[in-house]
Amino acid sequence: MKGRNKHNRFWTGVPPWLFIGAVVVLFPIFAFMTIQNINRQNQNSTRLLLEKGAALIRSFEAGTRTGMGMSWSEFQLQKLLTETAQQSDIRYLLVTDINGTILAHDNPGNIGQNHGRGLNLKNISHLKTVQWRIVRNPDGKKIFEVFGKFSPVEGRPDMGRGHMMLQMWFQRGMNERIDILPSSPIIFVGLDMTSIEDAIRADTRHAVIMGIILLLIGFAGIVLLFLAQSYRVTKMSLSRIKAFSDNLVANMPIGLVALDDNQRITSLNNVAGSVLKLLPAEVIGEHAEKVLPAELWHLLKNLNVEKGVVEEESDCTVQKGEVIPLEISATLLNDEDGTFLGYVVLFKDLSEVRSLRKEIARSQRLASVGRLAAGVSHEIRNPLSSIKGFATYFKERYYDVPENLQISNLMIQEVDRLNRVVGQLHEFARPITVSKKSIQIKAFLEDSLKLIERQASEANISIRTDFDSEIDEILIDPDRINQVFLNLYLNAIESMDNGGNLTVTLAKNSKKNGIEIKVSDTGAGIAEDDLSHIFDPYFTTKASGTGLGLAIAHNIMEAHGGEITIESRLGKGTEVTIFLSYAGTKDGQ
Repeated sequence: MKGRNKHNRFWTGVPPWLFIGAVVVLFPIFAFMTIQNINRQNQNSTRLLLEKGAALIRSFEAGTRTGMGMSWSEFQLQKLLTETAQQSDIRYLLVTDINGTILAHDNPGNIGQNHGRGLNLKNISHLKTVQWRIVRNPDGKKIFEVFGKFSPVEGRPDMGRGHMMLQMWFQRGMNERIDILPSSPIIFVGLDMTSIEDAIRADTRHAVIMGIILLLIGFAGIVLLFLAQSYRVTKMSLSRIKAFSDNLVANMPIGLVALDDNQRITSLNNVAGSVLKLLPAEVIGEHAEKVLPAELWHLLKNLNVEKGVVEEESDCTVQKGEVIPLEISATLLNDEDGTFLGYVVLFKDLSEVRSLRKEIARSQRLASVGRLAAGVSHEIRNPLSSIKGFATYFKERYYDVPENLQISNLMIQEVDRLNRVVGQLHEFARPITVSKKSIQIKAFLEDSLKLIERQASEANISIRTDFDSEIDEILIDPDRINQVFLNLYLNAIESMDNGGNLTVTLAKNSKKNGIEIKVSDTGAGIAEDDLSHIFDPYFTTKASGTGLGLAIAHNIMEAHGGEITIESRLGKGTEVTIFLSYAGTKDGQ
């Protein structure tokens, strides 16, 4: 009998049928309430969009009616239509006849095209109320389309049919215009649904969450009625669970640190002590700022109610200056009444994972390019030498024939270009070795910019700098790093065909314990689809580029233990960020 009770009750001592019954009773109620609330919100959104579209139609009709009374020209009518459609949430505004031919459009280039497929426009032209439908743009975005009869002269008995025919016409081409009959035009207003859809999704999510919360609250209320009579059993179960959880926390494979509301450490498991080089017995009760790494403390200090849970990767400096990459998850700890109790931090050592990631990426790049380099360089360089020799021979023999001389020079130039490409291929495939030495980084950057001053001046490009005065020396391979920056400068100059600004900034990055150098331009920018391939070998957006410059720069930065990242917007410019770690330079000393 005792064993039967054990199997028929949960650890709380409450019979299982009570949980099932509570779910069966409460779930349909809250599900119905949630669905009703979501439907009501959707209907309200549709009504608001319909009313907005109808108001815009009435506004345009009123403006047209006023313009007709003032004998506006077609230019003024078209201008009214275009300005009405300038609002950010209006995707288009157009007028068609009953056959769907566009008579007027906020984009004049669409006049004469067809619109309203699938609609009975003849019936719509006789209706007094506006209609609506949801259509999709070619880009897949939804548009709430409001349409109805276009009546610009309604309510104006002083305007006869002839007067309206005189005033209501729109220009379609240079010498062609379209007259609009009084009963035929239909107006369409396309409204952007992006913000409405976001609001609907947010409302739906809120409604679902509230429904779930209410369901849980109701469920908890029923269960709590029975928990009182099973207090002793629950207390014993909690004691067993506490022993289990303490053992689990102490032996779990990830680090755990718990703090109270005064930011004092209350728990630190074995893994956390091992990773952070701390002894639990010595740090329990100590303030977190004194014993935890500065990066971890900074994360906890900035944790607030709005952020809730923070997850990020960070390089933390533990005792003796050792830097360990951690995957950190931190959250606030509150009781059931919302009272703040403290913090909980979970973290995992990413040293091995990060090392494997770098090794895999490097191996993949070098494996593919290495095979190419071995075959291509051998097969190309020997024939190139012969071709260049013949071209030089012909140049010297037929120097008196201008056409032959020009062809010979061109052949020599192309052979030299191919030799440079093969040389870059060798450099990319070969493992990068660096020889670091201490340099004044500000003077180094100023010297590197002098190399392209003349080229920038000829291209009408202004060079600007903003260097942090507190940054002094750093350990790098100046030749290799100079190769990186020269490549970035030349790319920036080539992207600014009509002149612009080349800006170089130098600043500390305390969070990562290093420095950041940013090279930005105001050039053509890079398409979003191309950004993910920008460091791939032989990927280039330039007509004469080899696609190896940035790939080699990436390898050089990896060899320095640094990072290179690119942010760009098409037509807005590009910003390249170079990060060099202080810790990385010390290790390479």
